Amino acid sequence: MEGTDQMDSMKQTTETSVSKKLTKQEKSWILYDVANSAFILIITATIPIYFAQLTSAAGISESRNTTLWGTTTAIAIFILAILSPILGALADYEHMKKKIFTFFLGMGITGGILFIIAPNWITFLIFFIIARIGYSACNIFYDSMLVDVTTNERMDVLSSFGYAFGYIGSCIPFILGILLILFAPISHGEGMNDRVIEMKLSFVITMVWWIVMSIPLLKNVKQNYFLPSQKGIVKHSFIRLGKTFVTIKKDKKLLYFIIGYFFYIDGVYTIISMATTYGGEVGIDSIAMILALLLTQFVAFPFAILSGKLSSKFGTMKMIKFYIIMYAGICIYGYGLNTEMEFWILAVAVGMCQGGIQALSRSQFGKLVPKNESSEYFGFFDIFGKFADFFGPLLLAITAFFFHSSKYGVLSLVILFIIGFFFLIKSEKYESKEKAV
Repeated sequence: MEGTDQMDSMKQTTETSVSKKLTKQEKSWILYDVANSAFILIITATIPIYFAQLTSAAGISESRNTTLWGTTTAIAIFILAILSPILGALADYEHMKKKIFTFFLGMGITGGILFIIAPNWITFLIFFIIARIGYSACNIFYDSMLVDVTTNERMDVLSSFGYAFGYIGSCIPFILGILLILFAPISHGEGMNDRVIEMKLSFVITMVWWIVMSIPLLKNVKQNYFLPSQKGIVKHSFIRLGKTFVTIKKDKKLLYFIIGYFFYIDGVYTIISMATTYGGEVGIDSIAMILALLLTQFVAFPFAILSGKLSSKFGTMKMIKFYIIMYAGICIYGYGLNTEMEFWILAVAVGMCQGGIQALSRSQFGKLVPKNESSEYFGFFDIFGKFADFFGPLLLAITAFFFHSSKYGVLSLVILFIIGFFFLIKSEKYESKEKAV
């Protein structure tokens, strides 16, 4: 009876904690997800179209354009994958997290402004790499700030709110940009591919949005967990990295979660990044694909919030495994996709899972790591995410090459979700053993 009363008391405390109103720091943290999500949305939808215009004007073929764009993205991802743990280790010292975050925020926005005014495709790619690195580096520190702004009990809900409002908020500048591209009588072209000036203005809207929505975080969020400042922090950071490798290797619960995360998030990112390419291959109209992308954002908003509430009832790991099973089903459905209506159904299904699995993965990792070294650990977390973003499209391309169809590539992603599911089960087993002890 005493044990039952204690569990009921703990459950009641958790529910009370979760139901509390958001603090100023929590709201400010959420708003940065609204800020940066607008940038990643135009990277997915309109920037590739704009870049294709630049290369076409320079007489570059479509196949070479695809190669250039893919290579540029891979370069930015690789650079961040190398720098992530180093930057994270440095950011864990007192007052360093926000300083480094602010530096890369400035770098990302500056790169974004410069690629808008770039005179040719070469300078555009250089400035785009700068902007992409700045954007991605900021996310390491932003994610690690989750431990500074809230408690373990509220992490699932807050992380879910971040993704949810990021999805819905990013639609505002994106829709304004799309309306400008399609309807503003500025340039002579009628099609989307001819509206270069309008596309540039849509990028300006996104940069302004990014700046304005970042101000609350810069003003209100503080680094509450940190290591004491000392001389030679760069040297000491590298020493800590070595020790962290050893620690992660020994902590089987954390190790298996990270490995599982690598595989299942690989599948998630591949579906996100390759959706428009695959849609085009099966004959979906480009405007329909952009509208489907918007629908995914709107669907993701309520379902991301719902994921946080469901995790408090059923548990974070159970919900992540549920989403993995749903994603495996999405891959099987995508394999048989032939019509535009089926593509719309796929967009809704992805929207139901996308925010939840990313939000809960972030919060679960935040619960597992030492809070005063959160940036360093999130640096490692970012490595797995970056290499997953690189490996997934490669797997799809190789499979499509051998079987002469992307359908088999989409189907092959099921393997990634199965492996991810397997390692999550192993992580849970070690967690159960620790509780038993």
